[in-house]
Amino acid sequence: MSRAIGKEKKNNMTEGVIWRSILLFSLPLIAGNIMQQLYNTADSFIVGQFVGDTALASVGMSGTIGFFLMAFMWGASTGSGVVISRYFGANDRLNLGKAVHTTMILSVIIGAMVSVLGIVLAKPFLMVLGCPEDMMSTAILYIRIFFGGMIFNAIYNMAAGILNAVGNSRRTLLYLGISSITNIVLDLLFVAVFRWGVAGAAIATCVSQLISAILIVINLLRTSEPYGLRIKELRFDSLAARQIIRTGFPTAIQNAVLAFSNLLIQAGVNAYGTLAVAGFTACLKVDGFNILPVMSFSLAATTFVGQNIGAGRMDRVKKGTVTAMVMCIIYSAVISMIMIIFRTKIISIFSESDAVVEYGVQCLMALAPFYVLLAVIHSLAGAVRGSGHTVPPMVIILISLCAYRVAWIEIAAPLFGSIIGVYLTYSTSFFVGAALMVIYTLRGKWLIPKTYGENRSPS
Repeated sequence: MSRAIGKEKKNNMTEGVIWRSILLFSLPLIAGNIMQQLYNTADSFIVGQFVGDTALASVGMSGTIGFFLMAFMWGASTGSGVVISRYFGANDRLNLGKAVHTTMILSVIIGAMVSVLGIVLAKPFLMVLGCPEDMMSTAILYIRIFFGGMIFNAIYNMAAGILNAVGNSRRTLLYLGISSITNIVLDLLFVAVFRWGVAGAAIATCVSQLISAILIVINLLRTSEPYGLRIKELRFDSLAARQIIRTGFPTAIQNAVLAFSNLLIQAGVNAYGTLAVAGFTACLKVDGFNILPVMSFSLAATTFVGQNIGAGRMDRVKKGTVTAMVMCIIYSAVISMIMIIFRTKIISIFSESDAVVEYGVQCLMALAPFYVLLAVIHSLAGAVRGSGHTVPPMVIILISLCAYRVAWIEIAAPLFGSIIGVYLTYSTSFFVGAALMVIYTLRGKWLIPKTYGENRSPS
């Protein structure tokens, strides 16, 4: 075993009070995600107010397509996070360094691939989704510019995954804060002042992502910790890559198929016209204030379980899983009540059109009351992934949030004769996913840590 890693206390989740460790790790992530969602929302708000409902709908279409194309990037980020947190918890300097440097190389490769795919496939995707003709040109323009800067997004997210895996989520909060403020300022400048329309919003996003990528890479280069980036050690390690890909591939597949089901939902909404798409976009921007913090708790559970398994602290794993789930449920319950009570005022921020607001409110009321179920799904899935068992959560989410949704859209949604049938795809799938995830977790097989069959003995 290599000499022990000199961990700062704030990074170590293998000791101390469990709820405090998870909360201290989660809070910067939640704050960062809320900040990120604020600038995403600012994009939509500024575009909606200064350009119009068609432009607002165009920005929304890009999010659905982006989620699909970025699925493998997020899967690789999850895989590297699990591998790095395990090596960090085990004080394994050698393999930790190899995993970190391989992760950064993968970020450039994956980012470049996603960028090219997004630019080339923008129009075909929109045509398949039945994008309304009046928003086709603006949607293509926004998507192509947005994906032109995707390599910066990939570098930041993979690098942030490294810091999160070792428990250092405060730095990612700082960089997200700087990026968010930059994005909002540039949005106002490019869209409200220069009148560049959706192109201005897309350029603002790319520039802000470039800044966050530069800042986080500089941090990794300057840190003296063993998870730091060293130019002389920057090489592709095939074993580390296999571990990352093998661990992250199920999550990537899960995200891709989940995104496919969301594309079908988007197509269902598109059938009701541009105003419906604008309302749907407004709802999903608001929905981000629930789902992103939920994913923060999920990541906290993944990191907590990964570090404690690496350190041999199995006594803390089950307790940490329950704690993360309870925290996640409490947050979702609170945000759910806020959105239900103030639903009309919230959606009205994005558009003055009564039709757009009505579509958005209907969507929000189909989602918000069931947020606690989504909290159960993702918090438990995060804990299970941390043990290295990434396939079961993938299968459960594929069944509940993908296959079920496809069946609902094709069979049940048309029976309602309105857009409500499309919106209910989300809430009904939450019930299925929560039930399956709880049943699997209670069986306990995931508590037997999954080992890496090709581990090397560190020198």
